[in-house]
Order: sequence, then structure tokens, then C-alpha cells
Amino acid sequence: MFMKNVLLFVVITVSLGFALPANAQKTQVPAMDFGPRESLTIVSNDTPHVFSIEVADTQAELSRGMMYRETVPPNEGMLFEFGEERIVSIWMKDTSVFLDVIFIRADGRILKIEHSAKPFSLRSMTSEALVTAVFEIAGGQANALGIRPGDIVQHDYFSTAP
Repeated sequence: MFMKNVLLFVVITVSLGFALPANAQKTQVPAMDFGPRESLTIVSNDTPHVFSIEVADTQAELSRGMMYRETVPPNEGMLFEFGEERIVSIWMKDTSVFLDVIFIRADGRILKIEHSAKPFSLRSMTSEALVTAVFEIAGGQANALGIRPGDIVQHDYFSTAP
């Protein structure tokens, strides 16, 4: 039944002239300036893992996040700074790459990790407890590096000592 409805929609759309022309250009989304890159370190089992990061700390940056990226290099990521502790929900709509979503408490301790969040998913991923930041890295990197809940994130934003 679903396929029949989809086929009917396609036939109606094409017959009414709503289909895109064959030479239609793909919409380009302008790059957002997140400012200069910073360094962030996650200490896991006494091993430091250093990332070059962008910081999202304005509403526009927080909303845009990692959307429309085609790749995320293994040693890069984005830190979402919320400014206060709260329960946070994240989704992957308009995000085309797998990401590890790391929820972080105000003291820099990792609360929870969503591993390899699925691109374009509308599933809400929640911190389930108070956090002050989220750090997103390439999907699979947290497992590859042995990063786990309880590990410490070192960055000027957190109240941990380097």
C-alpha cells in the first residue's frame, strides 16, 4: 500500500509539472564561520587524545552544527557550548555523516556517548541528565580511541584543570 501511494504521488507530481528540470542545480548551503580552531583533549585511561575543533556557542552555530558536511576528519570535531547545565536533545536531520555524540558535564566529565549516530535520522538523542556541552566527532572514533563515559574533556570551557 505504501509503495502504491508513493508511486501515485510521483505520477501526480510529474504530470502536474512539479518535477525538477534535468539541469537543476543542487542548492549550495553557505559555509558558516565558527571562528578560529581550538584544541580540545580527552583523557582516557591516562592517554590524551587531542582534537582540532570548532566551537558552536551562538544560537545560529548551535542550530547549524555539523549539518551539510561531507566528511569529518578523525582528529577534528565540534564543541557545542550551551552556557548552562540542562538536559540536551540532538538529532541528525540534514547531517550527512555518521557522528559520535559525546554529552559532557560542567566539570568536563563525559556522561554519555551516542556511537555512530545515523545520518539524516530524526531520532532524538538525549543526555538524560544535566550537561553543559556536546562534542561531536567522526562516527566510530570514540570506540577506536577507547573514549568512554567518565573520561575527562580538557578545554577552557570546562572547570577541569589541564
